[in-house]
This record gives sequence, C-alpha cells and structure tokens, in this order.
Amino acid sequence: MKTVEMLKVAKEVLQNSYSPYSKVRVAAVMVGEDGSITGVNIENASYGLTVCAERVAVFKAVSEGKKNFYKMLIYSPDVMPYPCGACRQVLSEFFPEDFEIIVTDGREEESFTLGELLPYNFKL
Repeated sequence: MKTVEMLKVAKEVLQNSYSPYSKVRVAAVMVGEDGSITGVNIENASYGLTVCAERVAVFKAVSEGKKNFYKMLIYSPDVMPYPCGACRQVLSEFFPEDFEIIVTDGREEESFTLGELLPYNFKL
C-alpha cells in the first residue's frame, strides 16, 4: 500500500479517535504481508490508562496473530505525531530495526526507521 493510500485510510478511521482531554486525534495504519490494520488513540480520564494509536494497532495485530508488517503511517491533523517512548519500545518488541515509520500531519511528512527512532531499545 502506498503512503497516499495509507493516509486516506488514516483519515477515515480518525473519526474513531477518543480524545476529549488532549483534543489531539491520532490514527495509525500498519501494512505488510498480513494486510493492513489500523488504530486510533483512546484517552481516559486517568491519563496513565490512555493508549496511543500506534499501540492500539500493534496490540490489535498481535491479538489476531498477525506480526508480518513492514511499515506504519502515523497521522494527526492536530500535531506532527511522533511516536512516544512507550510506543517506540512496543514497536521494537515486535518489529525489526528497519521497520519504516512515516509521520505526517497531512501537510508535512517525515520517514524514519524504528532503529533511528529508538537506537538503544530494551530487548531481553
């Protein structure tokens, strides 16, 4: 799936974001051999229980037995949605250092490998 198609999917699922506290809506789309899967951020009044879009997508994939993905697009029309440290660590648990991460607000776009975003990940 091309980046432009991933962005279209992200914009479609963004309406499912539950972000009444931060007002920052985020959608993530992963693609790979196992097809595509999406996630949106889901906030909670107890902020520590909030889950980012990236982790929602990864957890959905893993819970469905899918782990063969090679890239993720993270989109927010509200900010440049760079993945937080927790998301970077979760991604490193399931994907290799060359996993591509595209970050966009719909106007600007940046691309990184997971290894660039988390060069010293924690692995057992």
